[in-house]
Amino acid sequence: MKLRIRDNSIRLRLMRAEVDLLRSSGIVTASTSFPGGRSLRYVVESSPASVKPAAFLSENTVTVRLPETIVLAWASSEQVSIGAEQHLDNGDRLKILVEKDFACLAPREGEDESDMYPHPAADEA
Repeated sequence: MKLRIRDNSIRLRLMRAEVDLLRSSGIVTASTSFPGGRSLRYVVESSPASVKPAAFLSENTVTVRLPETIVLAWASSEQVSIGAEQHLDNGDRLKILVEKDFACLAPREGEDESDMYPHPAADEA
């Protein structure tokens, strides 16, 4: 799973096995280690109790919670992403995007793309 954070937006890209795991078990986790034994965890959860996508930060963990019905429809279709905006206490909005991870159009040395979705524009290249 890839995590991208920029200003008030968070984007997570999931490979095929991760989308399958989210559909079957309801959770996908990953982490990035830092010096001093610390790490940043990022989690995508599918919840039957959720009515809209939402993000949370707690104990060095970023969690994006998605409604189970939306996850099930997304995981079994050609739909690329699940997107939403979450209102923040200060009046700003946090943009949330969870996407299927596509293989790059130009191969990158040393990168394993075997579990990524085929890029829709690959036939055009």
